[in-house]
Amino acid sequence: MRKVGIREFKDHATTLLAGRETLVIERHGRPVGFFIPIEAKDRKAGRDALDRLGAAISEVLDRSGVSEETLVDEIAGKPRRRN
Repeated sequence: MRKVGIREFKDHATTLLAGRETLVIERHGRPVGFFIPIEAKDRKAGRDALDRLGAAISEVLDRSGVSEETLVDEIAGKPRRRN
């Protein structure tokens, strides 16, 4: 899994999307998105891609120490909770 900054992703999207590598797209070192390539257009490939997405998300959560709830809030655009 490769990490790329949002500017690098924007500037080199065509090349990056043509690759077969899973990407974690980051802004200021924080994940903001994922690219997981699907090589075939069938249901099995889609299920496999979702499995890889789940594994990638788990890895990011483990490495970052961010909770799943916080990640869902970030994706949904909810305001951050204060402790």
